[in-house]
Amino acid sequence: MALLENWQQWTSFLGQHVNQAEQSGMPNNAIKQAAMQIGDYLANNVDPKNEQQRVLSDMWGVANENEKEALASCVVKLVQNKNLQ
Repeated sequence: MALLENWQQWTSFLGQHVNQAEQSGMPNNAIKQAAMQIGDYLANNVDPKNEQQRVLSDMWGVANENEKEALASCVVKLVQNKNLQ
């Protein structure tokens, strides 16, 4: 999937979808839970395509549930801030 190969495109894509979820009234906790599910899916099924994804994958692989929640929250915050720029 070409979208996954470019970090900028990937975070832009995520930011657009987080923005859509927020605008439709989805609570932040639900967005964070979705981010955790996506993180689990990617970690188990998709080979990282760039350095940034490799770092996230490596951190996800050693993280406990609380740490995964924190990582997911950070990724959501990252793409939210990026979407504001």
